[in-house]
Amino acid sequence: MSITRSAATTVATVASVECPECAAQIALVRQPLLSEVVRCGDCSVELEITGISPLTVEVAPEVEEDWGE
Repeated sequence: MSITRSAATTVATVASVECPECAAQIALVRQPLLSEVVRCGDCSVELEITGISPLTVEVAPEVEEDWGE
């Protein structure tokens, strides 16, 4: 576990994963759930947790309109 310190708060990072879109490191402050959606702080893409051990993510699918068809 790593700790990120800033002037105002201290946040413990439980896990981190690399964004497949921009290669930024995404720090998670709690253990993620399978299929949970998280957002990259750098490029704002939504990522779906696809594996827990090891932690893996993929770009989340776009939600399409359902017109009741």
